[in-house]
Amino acid sequence: MVQEIGFVGLGAMGLPMATRLAGAGKRLRAYDVESGTRERAAAVAGIAAAPDLAGAAAGAEVLFTCLPNDAVLREAYLETGGIAGAMAEGAITVDCSTVSPKATREVSAALRARGVSHLDAAMLGSVPQAETGEIGFVVGGERRAFEAVAPLLDVLGRFRVYAGGSGAANRIKLIHQTLVAANAVAVAEALALCQATDTDLDCFYDVVCNGGGFAYSRYFEKRLPRMRSGDFSPLFMLQFMKKDAALARDLAAEAGLAAPLLDQVVRRFEAALERGLGAEDFSAVARLYDADGEGA
Repeated sequence: MVQEIGFVGLGAMGLPMATRLAGAGKRLRAYDVESGTRERAAAVAGIAAAPDLAGAAAGAEVLFTCLPNDAVLREAYLETGGIAGAMAEGAITVDCSTVSPKATREVSAALRARGVSHLDAAMLGSVPQAETGEIGFVVGGERRAFEAVAPLLDVLGRFRVYAGGSGAANRIKLIHQTLVAANAVAVAEALALCQATDTDLDCFYDVVCNGGGFAYSRYFEKRLPRMRSGDFSPLFMLQFMKKDAALARDLAAEAGLAAPLLDQVVRRFEAALERGLGAEDFSAVARLYDADGEGA
């Protein structure tokens, strides 16, 4: 039974995940680049703050990482003083970041050379699911390693599935995000059209959620009330959705697939970033359709 766990990346998702593991009786050494975040983690019973990446990794049977992008992933794992050099043979790393399959395979190869198994454990869900232990995990890498960490994933989530070899989970997550990002833009335009035509939004909401048509989505049901009230506080930041959609566009290009809808969706999120909306919830793409017309 795994007892010694490392955790790197204590942001909006990482800290509640680490807290749940500690609450399940696991001992954690956790690291984040922000000193204040490390202090908040150390205040949780069962979590000790590590002074650096190597301190979080040394002695860990399993190490979780929750990092923002490919560049930070490579730096954290592969640079001098990083995770790879501190992990013991036989250990398992579980990367919950949304990154490219290429970056995952590079990290996996470096760790495999040291006798360490690396899993890409892409997450489905946002902050509320991290807090309540209802994340969905899509996992790529060695099946043996997946089975070894499955009890820990069950502490953190409600769903886990094995996707195949290294990078397989990354691919599924990025393709999943093409649907999420496109849905966000579609809902934004539908809301704007309701407002522009003085359509009864309560009636429209009822029709979509309860009418039995194919327009329904959980995103529509959960986000539209927040959007109507002007609440764009971040459950999943717009800058990260833009990053995910752009990675999916890169994946399509690498496969030689034309994806014109995805191209347009990425451009809408880029326009939202240019409006300074990156730190807001990704539903703030709807603000491109404000009456001031700046996002037209």
